[in-house]
Amino acid sequence: MIIASSEFAQKKDATEKRFLYDIVANGRNGIDVDKFDYIVRDCRASGLGCSFEFPRLMETMRILGDEICYRAKDYLSVHKLFATRADLYRTVYTHPKVKAIELMIVDALLKANDYLGISSYAQDPSEYWKLDDTVIKIIETAPDEQLRESRDLILRIRRRDLYQFCNEYAVPKDKIEHFQDVSAQDIICSQKNGGMLLKEEDIAVSNVRIDLTRGMDNPLESINFFKDYESEEKFPIAEDRISHLLPTSYQDMIVRVYAKKPELVAAVVEAFENFQLKTYGIKTQVHATPEKKKRRI
Repeated sequence: MIIASSEFAQKKDATEKRFLYDIVANGRNGIDVDKFDYIVRDCRASGLGCSFEFPRLMETMRILGDEICYRAKDYLSVHKLFATRADLYRTVYTHPKVKAIELMIVDALLKANDYLGISSYAQDPSEYWKLDDTVIKIIETAPDEQLRESRDLILRIRRRDLYQFCNEYAVPKDKIEHFQDVSAQDIICSQKNGGMLLKEEDIAVSNVRIDLTRGMDNPLESINFFKDYESEEKFPIAEDRISHLLPTSYQDMIVRVYAKKPELVAAVVEAFENFQLKTYGIKTQVHATPEKKKRRI
């Protein structure tokens, strides 16, 4: 039910009631009950308002040609589903502090891997299911010297001594299609001579992709609609027939850089700005890094 709707898993001869496989994880166009569930749940949990109303879609959808279709007048409601999801990714799931904690946990697990053999669990389902938050507690409470670096990172998270967010920029629209992830190596290679010498392990880079589930494509182009309940015809709708206020670009690429130690912020900021100048000819970041953060020791 999860993978059958994927274009890679669909069998050309298995056409009977194929729409059933679009309910849980919809590989055709991305509208599924999984999104209905987590969007409403997370908007409520994070205190964000949720203007998307999934019951409206569920009450009016129809099966036409073995496909779940929606009323033409609900086009904007469907668009709001994808827009709300993208907003959650930007403001909650990929918030700079959330990503800082994620990067620290990844580093802690990598440093503990040789001793705990965490990566080997992925090869054995009977062991893999045991990988939950107890792994963090094991690292945090174990006295073993081999886990000291991992233990220190977990302690920093508990004390909110996080990797310092230095700055970010949105990749220019005309550069997104051929964009390659920025690495810590790219940043340190942009240092100016004479300053503090940064090493690759001093920097963490987060490349954040936010889209409407279809990368650079509009997901509504893969959705079919119907006119009314008397109609048996399904058809796609071009967005310019609905509104000229809808976005013409469907993917954001954001590059964020973090200093792993507070005293390195100024050096990382300078190298990050140099990287932007070298790559795009301008500083693409919108905001300057606060001076008090640069001076933090």
